[in-house]
Amino acid sequence: MSVGRDERDPRIVAAAAHWSHRMVTNGVPLADFQDVTGSISNWDEWCPAWVARGKVHDELAAAAEAGGRLRSAGEHFATAAICYHFGKFLFVHDPNRMREAHDLAITAHGRALPNMDPPGERVAIPYEDTWLAGVLRKPLGVNRPAVVVMCMGLDSAKEEMRTNETVFLDRGIATLAFDGPGQGEAEYKLPIRPDYEAPVSSVIDWLEERADVDAKRVGLWGVSLGGYYAPRAAAFERRVRACIALTGPFDFSEAFVHAPDLTRAAFIARSHSSDEHTAADVARRMSLAEVAHRIECPTYIVGGALDRVIPPDHAERLADAVSGPVELNMVEDGTHVVNNRPYRYRPTSADWMARQLHA
Repeated sequence: MSVGRDERDPRIVAAAAHWSHRMVTNGVPLADFQDVTGSISNWDEWCPAWVARGKVHDELAAAAEAGGRLRSAGEHFATAAICYHFGKFLFVHDPNRMREAHDLAITAHGRALPNMDPPGERVAIPYEDTWLAGVLRKPLGVNRPAVVVMCMGLDSAKEEMRTNETVFLDRGIATLAFDGPGQGEAEYKLPIRPDYEAPVSSVIDWLEERADVDAKRVGLWGVSLGGYYAPRAAAFERRVRACIALTGPFDFSEAFVHAPDLTRAAFIARSHSSDEHTAADVARRMSLAEVAHRIECPTYIVGGALDRVIPPDHAERLADAVSGPVELNMVEDGTHVVNNRPYRYRPTSADWMARQLHA
């Protein structure tokens, strides 16, 4: 039964108003989004409600798997994973429940990978004295394809990337989505790292050891805070051939001040900061102002003129600052990551990347 609008937690109201486009575009069934957000009244109910919905899809997947319907099983497991992921993604005030939902997302996504089209491979990438988890997917029928390395944002993880991967895979490009420091599986042991070229360099080192992809044709793609990470890495890592930045911050300290409460809380947790003041110090180190001129590879920048998370002029500032060829796609009716109008940038940016990597 739906809850009266004036009785609802403002965070639930904000979720229903601002996250529907992202969640549905990235794989949550619209009816599930409406059912869950319409049936809870308190933020504490958010994660358990999404876990319960994820289990509906998990059960469908298990039944399909038992019946030998493996493609259906893969689709159901992938949907379960995205439900679990969105239960977890900003639930940092209850770390135990968040971790439980995250583990369910990882497991369901892992069970989906062999039956995806094309299939995916879970990989462990050596990084300093530990490793980073990733998912490599390769287009069928392409020998040693170029690779797009996908950099997550503050609250995204590799389990959310399936629909973003598709546009590259359809154009003959492999995708490698990975959880870097402060992200996904790494967030519990590794804090957010402003100098993101370090993990990206480890990822490209690892790709160079593989015979099934062409590590001389590597592009970067970054979403939201990943739209800072990808250009930051491109400024220092010369093996990057091209870079796509989706509504990322040019100077995150400016966005952090005005970020929604849930976003600030997530940044505090994932930067392993003791309080908001300490987190703000980390945010101040996340600026492209002094390094963007070092970006010489072709860069494709997406901005949303209606973005309320990252000021739209940050995309313009990045476009003005890079040294290499640049294309700016400012979507006039686009919100954050332009999730409300994905057709205005996803195919175009994938075509652009295919040209840069000669895919």
